Amino acid sequence: MTFKAVRADKTDAGQDVRFVEMDESELMDGDVTVRVTHSTVNYKDGLALSGKSAIIRRFPMVLGIDLAGVVETSGHSGFSPGDEVILNGYGLSETHFGGYAEKARVKGDWLVKLPAGLTRAEAMAIGTAGYTAMLGVMAIERHGLTPASGPALVTGAAGGVGSTAISLLADKGWKVIASTGRASEADYLKGLGAAEIIERATLAAPGKPLGKEQWAAAVDSVGSTTLSNVLAQTRYGGAVAACGLAGGMDLPTTVAPFILRGVSLLGIDSVNCPMPVRLEAWRRLAAGLDRRKLAAMTQTIPFDEVFEAGRRILRGETRGRLVVTIG
Repeated sequence: MTFKAVRADKTDAGQDVRFVEMDESELMDGDVTVRVTHSTVNYKDGLALSGKSAIIRRFPMVLGIDLAGVVETSGHSGFSPGDEVILNGYGLSETHFGGYAEKARVKGDWLVKLPAGLTRAEAMAIGTAGYTAMLGVMAIERHGLTPASGPALVTGAAGGVGSTAISLLADKGWKVIASTGRASEADYLKGLGAAEIIERATLAAPGKPLGKEQWAAAVDSVGSTTLSNVLAQTRYGGAVAACGLAGGMDLPTTVAPFILRGVSLLGIDSVNCPMPVRLEAWRRLAAGLDRRKLAAMTQTIPFDEVFEAGRRILRGETRGRLVVTIG
């Protein structure tokens, strides 16, 4: 039997990304086969779907960095047919076939059993973006910062990481400052828990090595000049969790925030995050993420609309999370 997938193939003209019919014999090596029911559209997915990104490191490649589904067959001791599972990272859509397919064969060591209390659709509403936001919050907490330390800034606030980070921080008692370039999303962001909205442009232009101390912590998914300005305006002893590059991979900053204010830059990697930390993040998301807020930030689309969704996310026209119903 064949199944539907979004596959990128290498051609003389570049990348050919399209829907194809595949056979199970074409799947990559792994000890668990999953019937995929849901995936997501993240910024990284948008880049891959465009056919112009360098994130794909082998061809052909099935796209989709997230998946949720049901185990069909397993040679792994930790999983049995019928188990509901989720998978984020581990090279999906880069070096291993991803979640934009009705079937996936993966390593059982990469899988997480669906946490109690979450549906597969909700798990993908969280997805890599929400899971990454939780990793950022956990890193800030490990640094010893609390709501008493001062406000927390979230950049790219209307995006998937930003929306979830606002909800998580606000529910923990933080005063959240949301940075966005879309004034029309102010009510949406305040509904998630943002206490203050600032214009993205105030952080996007080159600034001074040190600015006025404004926030004790930040979750940044933008990078580049924005991250530089976030660091320059972080309070003494504060920390910034950096997890994205929507604004660019460069970081035009100085050592001033680090050596004059003791600011820490905390790198967040969701792809190869160690399993104990990964499991803790998912446990906390299942137990503590407000389901009403999650529903408010989530839009569900059919598989056929994934290309248009990818274009919209790259244009900055989406908000929150996009769940894809696969099969």
